[in-house]
Amino acid sequence: MAVGIGRRRFISGLGGSVAAWPFAVRAQHAASPVIGYLHMGSSEPYASMMSAFRNGLKESGYVEGQNVTIEYRWAEGHPDHLPELVTELLIRQVSVLATGGGDLPARAAKQASGTIPIVFVTSDPVATHLVESLSRPGANLTGVSLFTIELGPKRFGLLREIVPHVGIVAVLADSGNSGGIGSAGLQQVEEAAQAVSQKIQVVKAGNAQEIDEAFNTIAQVQANGLVVVSSPFFTNSRDQIVTLANHNRIPAIYPLREYVVAGGLLSYGTSIDDAYRQSGVYTGRILKGAKPNDLPVQQPTKFELSINLKTAKSLGVEVPPTLLATADEVIE
Repeated sequence: MAVGIGRRRFISGLGGSVAAWPFAVRAQHAASPVIGYLHMGSSEPYASMMSAFRNGLKESGYVEGQNVTIEYRWAEGHPDHLPELVTELLIRQVSVLATGGGDLPARAAKQASGTIPIVFVTSDPVATHLVESLSRPGANLTGVSLFTIELGPKRFGLLREIVPHVGIVAVLADSGNSGGIGSAGLQQVEEAAQAVSQKIQVVKAGNAQEIDEAFNTIAQVQANGLVVVSSPFFTNSRDQIVTLANHNRIPAIYPLREYVVAGGLLSYGTSIDDAYRQSGVYTGRILKGAKPNDLPVQQPTKFELSINLKTAKSLGVEVPPTLLATADEVIE
């Protein structure tokens, strides 16, 4: 009998503990900081980058779903959606605003709040007036610079190495990013072409249909080389761009290795995954109390040359041995 009473008391006590568990769990999650993530693109094309961001957070001691919550907002390539999306995040009382996909999300976040810390991934935050300087960002912003604008002339030169007798080089630029990294990157390529008296044909696109139309123009002018200017929209649309370039048998150079993985010929640029990882580290450090102004904007220290030999063979392009010898990644 005594055993029965003891057992009933145990079960009663256990039941009380079980009933309290949901409240304890809710309290734990309520105490967790919330990160607002604002991105210019779509979730699927940036899946690997977001995984890298979460890895960076983990390095700083934060794991999504355990001791931190992340609220994601994707603009799906529509800049006019950014103000509404950042407002939604501010209503959630986020502790940090992290942004990706160029300077426009960071601009929207900066305009919306002068106090909430902002961690960005963009190309040239000084040129686009996001920060005062790389060493002392100022105000409530810091992050990672991709250094993509300055690499335009280098990509132009690499394309001329792989297609030495190129007649007309087409340059694909983002028409929807005027005044941002797209126009600055285009200017760099145009100056590089002028320096070597290379004839170019600039084509611009700001949506999927315009990308199709741009490649129709490229075919009409019989361009036999292509430089794709760095753009978050183009990164989001890389499968479409690579497919059209290969279909039209145009040797092309891209700003990120992700294009080469998708079947593009070659790329030269920084590791975008590592940039997102670094932004995750910074976000975690700020959650722990660091101030954005005390965190200098991170800059890449390594630049990657990626070559897809399978694509080169299908295009009838012979990659010079010197390029193969210096390539960081060769896809066969």
